[in-house]
Amino acid sequence: MEEYSADTPKRPEPEVLSPTSALNTQLLPIAAVLLAVLLVAVFALLVRKKSSKRGDAVILAGCSDAGKTAILTTLTYQQTLPTHASMQTNAALVALPSSRKTLRVVDVPGHPRIRDQFQEHLPQAKALAFVVDASTVSRNGAAVAEHLHMIMHALTSLPPSRSTPSLLIVAHKCDLLKGTANASAEQLAINRVRTILERELEKRRSTHANGVAVEGLGAEDAESEIGGLECTGNGEFKFAEWEGGEVAFIGTSVSVGKVAQVVTEKHLEKDGLSSLREWLEELA
Repeated sequence: MEEYSADTPKRPEPEVLSPTSALNTQLLPIAAVLLAVLLVAVFALLVRKKSSKRGDAVILAGCSDAGKTAILTTLTYQQTLPTHASMQTNAALVALPSSRKTLRVVDVPGHPRIRDQFQEHLPQAKALAFVVDASTVSRNGAAVAEHLHMIMHALTSLPPSRSTPSLLIVAHKCDLLKGTANASAEQLAINRVRTILERELEKRRSTHANGVAVEGLGAEDAESEIGGLECTGNGEFKFAEWEGGEVAFIGTSVSVGKVAQVVTEKHLEKDGLSSLREWLEELA
């Protein structure tokens, strides 16, 4: 039997964890895992919110003399005022009577030297309306398609974190076309604009696919694989098959000096911009 003197050092007693301490030790790894899962979920939620974030403006774009400024003044003042080709951006808050909301509409000049200014407003855009003069598109379809191609390329080049603005093509001045027994002037304008632009965009897509620089795009853009005109399937370019998203079409018209009819629940009369107002109401 071992003898101990007063000077003999005592052996340390083994450490005994209390039930509470032992439980805490076991829960630490679990808590760490739960915290990690929570952080991942919060991060995913933030990314989702960021990716779904959309702007609050509607951009009016299109070639010069298409009627963009006339549309904006009519929406803003309920009366079409005389206008001329604008060389500066105009913006206004447009009241939407049915929903009692407002939307900021930005009219971007269509002159070739400054038409790319729409890209300055793209980060704040909820939607983009491309205005086409349906009465003249038959003879200047190539120039209109060039402008639209630039816009479609910009939309498809947005980063994944940015929600792509909706694209509307407005067949304007449809009142200058004569309707038939089978189709209204508005429908004839839409069909004409759609057919001509699809044909001209297919020409540009074919040229691009053959490695030829595309007019209206810079060298870096012309070398991109997408070009903004990619479609599902292997057929010719069709708006219904555009990979950039859904493209809507409407027909519109305005009359200079005439007071516009405001469409409300109580006032169901329609004017030349009723289809556009309905589209704006859906955006608001």
